[in-house]
This record gives sequence, C-alpha cells and structure tokens, in this order.
Amino acid sequence: MNTDTHTPDSARSLDAHHHAHGLSDRVALAITLALRFFADTFFAKRYGNRAIVLETVAAVPGMVGGMLVHLRCLRWMVDDAGWIRTLLDEAENERMHLMTFIEIARPSWFERAVILLTQAVFFVCFFALYLVSSRTAHRLVGYFEEQAVVSYTLYLAEIDEGRVENVPAPDIAIAYWKLPADARLRDVVLAVRADEAGHRDVNHGFADALTRPVTVQHAS
Repeated sequence: MNTDTHTPDSARSLDAHHHAHGLSDRVALAITLALRFFADTFFAKRYGNRAIVLETVAAVPGMVGGMLVHLRCLRWMVDDAGWIRTLLDEAENERMHLMTFIEIARPSWFERAVILLTQAVFFVCFFALYLVSSRTAHRLVGYFEEQAVVSYTLYLAEIDEGRVENVPAPDIAIAYWKLPADARLRDVVLAVRADEAGHRDVNHGFADALTRPVTVQHAS
C-alpha cells in the first residue's frame, strides 16, 4: 500500500469519495457529516482557526491506532505489515499541520480551551471505537480526511479571491515541506491538502483490508 503522504495534488483525485457499504461505513459517514455540520456552524469561513481544531483532532487517530496495533502484535506475536510506522507517521504529519497553523491563525484562549476539550473527548471516543471496530475507526478517518480535503480546497478559494491574506509561510512549514524561502500561505495549504488526500487513501485502504480475514488477524 502506498503510504507517501507528500504526493502532489496532481497525482491524487481531490474529489475521491468512498461510497458507504454496510452499517459500519454508514455509521462512520454519519459521524463525519455531523461533525462537519458543527464545524461549519462554529467556524464558518475562518479556515485558519478551523484548521487548528481539525488538526489537533486529526493527530489522534494515528497515535491511537499505532499504539493498539503495536500492543495487539505483541500479544499475538505477529508482524504488523507496516501498519504501525504508517500510523505513527500520520500522527506526526498531522501534528506538524497543527504547529504550522498555530503560527498562522494565532488561536485565542477560548479556542485553545475548545481544542483541549475536543481533543480529550475525541481521544476517549476514538480509542473505544478502535477497540470495538478498527475497520469503522479507519473508515471514519478516511471520511474525516475527505472533508479535510474539501475544507482546504475552500481555504484555497478564499486565498485566491483575496478574502484571506496570502501571508508568508511560517519557517516551520518551509523547513518541514522543504518549500522555497519565499513560499506563501497558499503553498502551505496546497502541501497540507496533499497530505490529507494521502491519509484519506491510506485509511480507506486499511478499512478495506480489514474486511479480509487474512489481514484481520494482525491489524484488526
């Protein structure tokens, strides 16, 4: 499975969508759409602030999944087929998204409080979901990432229309994505969107793999 999250947008389908099949997929999609509704209501077009909350939540699944797959592999003494490294790399990538947008949006103390509460609740809920059904958990992340691609596409539109200032890219983003020294916010959003499309494809792929018994024994 391709786990390269830095593939350019031109090599990925930005409007890719996994059609829900069965109860597990429908539950994951329903949760995603409900959370999207709340995000749209709370943040409206403040995409920089939305990105901060999105990324603090997005950094949780990879760490939770990597930890639980690691422990399961230890218990059953089986190979992880590369899942642990992929999931931990995803968590690190999402954390770098968060660190980047903190430099851009400068969240208020209220928004920081919302982030703390949201992350705590989501961690507990996702941990429980992964224990009950790792397939549903990965499908949920796949749908989350679909919506992340949509959000960053809308963010780009705001920049292109001049409604969001195309400020210089933070140094942390230039170093992480190896951007040109004169990179701007638009370049950062393009890089982040490409990462999210990669996470989308990987997590939908993991969910699909978990429908096959041969994979379930070491990664479900």
